[in-house]
Amino acid sequence: MKKLALSSLIAVFAVSGAHAANVIDGNPLYMPQKGHFYSVTALETETRGVDGTGIMENFGYGITDRLSVEVAADLSQSDWFKRAEWDKMGLNMAFRMLNDTNWKLDAIGGYAVGPVWGSGGNNFFRGRFLNKDETRYTWMVGVRGGYAAADYTVAGHVLMDYANTESFNWDNANVKGTHTLRAGVDGQLVLNKNWNLVSGAEYTKLMDHYNEVMGSWELTFGANYNIDATKFVGVYLTKDVDHTRATNKGDWEFRDGFGLGAKFGIDF
Repeated sequence: MKKLALSSLIAVFAVSGAHAANVIDGNPLYMPQKGHFYSVTALETETRGVDGTGIMENFGYGITDRLSVEVAADLSQSDWFKRAEWDKMGLNMAFRMLNDTNWKLDAIGGYAVGPVWGSGGNNFFRGRFLNKDETRYTWMVGVRGGYAAADYTVAGHVLMDYANTESFNWDNANVKGTHTLRAGVDGQLVLNKNWNLVSGAEYTKLMDHYNEVMGSWELTFGANYNIDATKFVGVYLTKDVDHTRATNKGDWEFRDGFGLGAKFGIDF
């Protein structure tokens, strides 16, 4: 199950203009001010039917106005909890390298472990915590930048993930890790003090292994409502598109159905 593009990453944003009244409003370049905590909780269905759902929690803190840290956790269930999984837990950090009036540029890094725990299904965890045969350890580095105007924001990102069966198993002779590239764009359009629209597109590509799926896109569109300056709720649609090797030329395959999502964010 994919998440809303980069919802588990920390991004930074110095608010201005129409955003000044909102501490947190779903902007793709949001960051807490120094000494502030934030929480963003999302609930999302799979794009192939609605029998599977995921819950994503991102809890962060502003160490300074330009440096933040975040703890992230992803959980999922399917077939009415006959199968449940703690997919991932991770730690992310972000530092704002460029903090011009409108232009922003962030360096991002993170470390994640998953799957952490699960139950149900064949050949699955069956209650085991950090199964050595299943768990992967992932390091992430990347950059994110964008332009924040008074009533709109456009941001782009490029990230590289390296995953292996151990935290420091750097491609030894017996076990090879995997490298995954993620790149995309996100935007926000402010309609008024209460409402804003958001959209995003992220491309994911496994770099070092032959696969029938050459790459995939996740497309997102949604709307956020500002409850007040420190709280917002949002709803959105997601759509996955796979680039497969079904023919010599390659085909684009739209996965059946749309994913549905809801989000709640608070800064305190």
